[in-house]
Amino acid sequence: MNRDEAIERVEAILDTVENETMPVPVRELWVYGDAALGLDPVERLDVYVTKDILLRGDDGDAAEEFRKSHGVEGVGKTVRAEWAEQFPEHIRANDSGHVAPEKCLAAHLLPDDEPVHLEVCNSSFEDNVTQRLQGAIQRESYEQILDPRGVCLWAEGQRSDDALRKLRESELAFPTLPDALEMLGMDEEKTDEAAEAVESYRKRQEGATVRGDVV
Repeated sequence: MNRDEAIERVEAILDTVENETMPVPVRELWVYGDAALGLDPVERLDVYVTKDILLRGDDGDAAEEFRKSHGVEGVGKTVRAEWAEQFPEHIRANDSGHVAPEKCLAAHLLPDDEPVHLEVCNSSFEDNVTQRLQGAIQRESYEQILDPRGVCLWAEGQRSDDALRKLRESELAFPTLPDALEMLGMDEEKTDEAAEAVESYRKRQEGATVRGDVV
């Protein structure tokens, strides 16, 4: 998508998070990668969401209703019953039949036919960048690295209009991905290889995609 379309999609996602009930509470929303770097066109729009985990909920009448109507478990525990009642068309489950918060968020926030990737985790963007990098280095699985070059647009219920303006006007300055990985402690001899693996992985994705992590 061209840059204007990408920023319009970012604003639409922000509006949805700000004004509508979400399947789980959203604490942070970041944009990273191409859009943060000011590129035009944006090959893929990368969005990161930090969510809260629902540890206790009401698994009563609503849960039974959705077991019968949708064949899913976990409404009222894994995702909000209030959300499921408002947006039943966005309910998504994993292979075991339990509602999957990351898939529900993607269904609610992303059109199916646009090149947008959604990362969903209970950990903050900055913490998860570090965790994923350490894991990738240990396993030499570099394509799973999370690009650290991001901008926070939403945190603890507040939208950053200034950050959004800078994103729209391409005012944000970032290092190259190899340099960014080196700053985070990666061996300089491995950074180019890692950056190539990240870019190759992104290019293989099509349409709207989602990945969920628990750290």
